[in-house]
Amino acid sequence: MKFIIKHETKGRMRIHLAQNRMTCKQADIFQYYVEKLENVTSVKVYEYTCDASITFTGSRSELIRDIQAFHYDQVHVPENVTASSGRELNHQFRDRLTMRVLLHFGRKFFLPKPIRIAYTVFKSAKYIYHGLKCLSKRRLEVPVLDATAITVSMLRGDFNTANSVMFLLGIGEILEDWTHKKSVSDLARSMSLNISSVWLLKDGQEILVSSETIQKGDEVVVHMGNVIPFDGDVTAGEGMVNQSSMTGESMPVKKEAGGYVYAGTVVEEGELTVKVRAVSGNNRYEKIVSMIEDSEKLKSGLESKAEHLADRLVPYTLLGTGLVGLITRNATKALAVLMVDFSCALKLAMPIAVLSAIREAGNHYMTVKGGKYLEAMAEASTIVFDKTGTLTNARPTVKEVVTFDHRDPDEMLRIAACLEEHFPHSMAKAVVDAAKAKNLEHEEMHSKVDYIVAHGISSFIEGKKVIIGSYHFVFEDEKCQIPEGEMDTFNNLSPEYSHLYLAIEQRLAAVICIQDPIREEAASVISALKAAGIKKIVMMTGDSERTAAAIARQVGIDEYYSEVLPEDKAGFVEKEKSLGRKVIMVGDGINDSPALSAANVGIAISDGAQIAREIADITISANDLNEIVTLKNLSDRLMVRIQKNYRRIVIINTALILLGVGGVIQPTTSALLHNMSTLIISLRSMEDLLDKRI
Repeated sequence: MKFIIKHETKGRMRIHLAQNRMTCKQADIFQYYVEKLENVTSVKVYEYTCDASITFTGSRSELIRDIQAFHYDQVHVPENVTASSGRELNHQFRDRLTMRVLLHFGRKFFLPKPIRIAYTVFKSAKYIYHGLKCLSKRRLEVPVLDATAITVSMLRGDFNTANSVMFLLGIGEILEDWTHKKSVSDLARSMSLNISSVWLLKDGQEILVSSETIQKGDEVVVHMGNVIPFDGDVTAGEGMVNQSSMTGESMPVKKEAGGYVYAGTVVEEGELTVKVRAVSGNNRYEKIVSMIEDSEKLKSGLESKAEHLADRLVPYTLLGTGLVGLITRNATKALAVLMVDFSCALKLAMPIAVLSAIREAGNHYMTVKGGKYLEAMAEASTIVFDKTGTLTNARPTVKEVVTFDHRDPDEMLRIAACLEEHFPHSMAKAVVDAAKAKNLEHEEMHSKVDYIVAHGISSFIEGKKVIIGSYHFVFEDEKCQIPEGEMDTFNNLSPEYSHLYLAIEQRLAAVICIQDPIREEAASVISALKAAGIKKIVMMTGDSERTAAAIARQVGIDEYYSEVLPEDKAGFVEKEKSLGRKVIMVGDGINDSPALSAANVGIAISDGAQIAREIADITISANDLNEIVTLKNLSDRLMVRIQKNYRRIVIINTALILLGVGGVIQPTTSALLHNMSTLIISLRSMEDLLDKRI
């Protein structure tokens, strides 16, 4: 691919591709290709100008070579990437808006008056029909008000006003429709699957392979806590599957051989072998879009309140019109009230404000599954943090393997990795990564693996029972023993590390010491949350009292609980809620899922357990906890914007009604100013909250 470098600074380059025009599909393909390049941190492609802005680290010359090697027909792009990118949607609505404006002013300047009048009457039929439909259902809602204003204007012979009202209503509908669909599309795309590898069952052996290599008819094994990657039929195993993201069911559903499972649902308990029926992710995307559009979860309380208030105000507007007409005996002044109502702005501006905030959260690498969670975030007074992988580094590392009974450290690490690689947790990843770093290859040498949430893993290797997990699980639940003469070694384990205990045949075989350092930003995040109005900050962990106390002291948390189980976290959240507090829960593991579900706002770390991300209401990236502070600020500013919108709508429309009734301005001017103010408030509601004025 030939291109020109138009502008360049350190780590950033803007290029122009040597082609006359770029289709939406080509733009998606090029963006996908560049995003996959090593050391590229972000890329934005502008299809109208054939330009691309690329931010990168590392070698400039290597980036240039990679772009030069690009060809559209040589890049394999997953189907759902182009189908759900949003570019076509933007083009469609931009064209609709442009065409609506051109036709409106074109008719006004070039068509004879009789034809304009005939067109206005024809166009009004839609609005009058919707108004009559509401009346037939004995409801006085906004369509009745719109139909009345348009009809009265035409009966008075003021076809210009009627046409202007319909034009502005049409523009508002387009903007609302675009904002809603764009926000839903962005949200659904961020919720779409991003599973890089799966366990393929081949010749009775589980093999970890890239998800892109899976074909229809292959069998994949889905372990507890993992997302089902493809639609398919269950051929073996038994498990409880959380299908809330697809069907809305709140309770897990039992699945066994002969059952059918959906991509994107989560195995909460058990293990399933699934025969793949479809490998395309686009069906999953379409299902999510439908689910979001039909779900009340998308609406905040204030948004729903605005819609209900808008409908409740309609009778009062009609009553006001009648009273002004009776008192003044002036149809023009009565029409001034009818032309100005509060409901249009309320119904348009509030949803746009909420959906735009969700979109803005996505720009900051946060996935928000509904406006109600932003509202709850703004009202929250308590936040609960899990420790491991949340307040501590998302990528802990193995620092030492201490063995007992003269066992080989590498062999113990190999066994531990063989068990741990099946389960998504930061500690498990640390063990697997350590084995890979030492090139400790292994085959599936164990029998079925049982995972006990918040405790550990149990299996059999060569007929011997092997368990790995917490102190409580290994020594208290499983009653394992420390080998004779090894107590000094055990007592001298370094207290600065977290410990995973590996036992074989009820005897301690090794302790894997894992360094789990506190995130650099943790203390500043806690401080910022306190400044933002969070009154109670709590840490809950399954670690020992000594470790928990040290972490809490370093990050500035006053209240903490150690050696807790998943039900303890959920119980604490429920207790706080019973006291009338709104609660935020932040976690990343399977054991955090009950608390994430119970909280008013559940926030999951993006590289944590898939079930945590699925259950959570909001997902943030694992790179920086400051995103929680950003989310809090965004939510607070959204509430401020909504309250300001209320005040602006009331003040502006009240002033227009008074001016119209007083005869200062004509109904045509009232209608124009009313609709212009509605559009301005709505357009301002689309602006970013964190970077611009509210």
